[in-house]
Amino acid sequence: MDTFFIAHGSVKVTVDETFPVRSFLQSWKSDTMQETPKAILMVSGHWDTDAPTVNLVHGANDTIHDFTGFPELFYQLKYPAPGAPDVAMRVKELLDTSGFGPVKTEKARGLDHAVWVPLMLMYPEANIPVCELSVQTGRSAEYHYNLGKALAPLRDEGVLIIGSGHVAHNLKDRGPNDGPTPKWASDFDTWVKDSLLNGRYDEVNNCEKVPGYKMNHLKPDHLFPLHVALGAAGKGAKATLIHHSWTESVISYASYRFTAAQ
Repeated sequence: MDTFFIAHGSVKVTVDETFPVRSFLQSWKSDTMQETPKAILMVSGHWDTDAPTVNLVHGANDTIHDFTGFPELFYQLKYPAPGAPDVAMRVKELLDTSGFGPVKTEKARGLDHAVWVPLMLMYPEANIPVCELSVQTGRSAEYHYNLGKALAPLRDEGVLIIGSGHVAHNLKDRGPNDGPTPKWASDFDTWVKDSLLNGRYDEVNNCEKVPGYKMNHLKPDHLFPLHVALGAAGKGAKATLIHHSWTESVISYASYRFTAAQ
């Protein structure tokens, strides 16, 4: 099974038709992923922990409204997808045996909006089991790529691995949706695209050295899910750009598919 990196966007994506990424996510099952996965593992740009942590939920996942200042209707949204405790334990096993442990499990944590916002549009029935994996912003991009490599066996077990974040994500310098994208944002976004599409994964895994990295990522929490998804696709995987748009001048919605080498 292929792995993916998708841009999740604001919670407004769930209702606002002006977000270009909305139609991309809504057409997911028809245009991008016809095969129905056994379960979904989402690597979230909104869950940052010291050690890898996976939510291990029996029954339905709670919906975490991890945002402030929005109209009340957004706090009423629910995505009660079943948990995937067996997948969570498999994630823990794979990472522990690969030297990333001790991996923690969190039984009380539901799904944050980096997970449920896109899934609400991709799989609105909320009937596919979902578990969530954290990132470690105190570690490197290469660390997350290698962590993804350890998760690769899940692809053959029917688990869809998705990293959820943004390639360019500087909330401090947001502008109007129809405003120009500053050069520091477009240059970094283009560098990631060219590096991925041309298979320069070693460069992607050393992105911290690239000019514009710090400007686009005051914290790398939204970028590291990309590295996990890339690593999980395995050596020699091919990257494909499957969506690209911008909002608020500096938020990139570049989304990628990683197809394992045959």
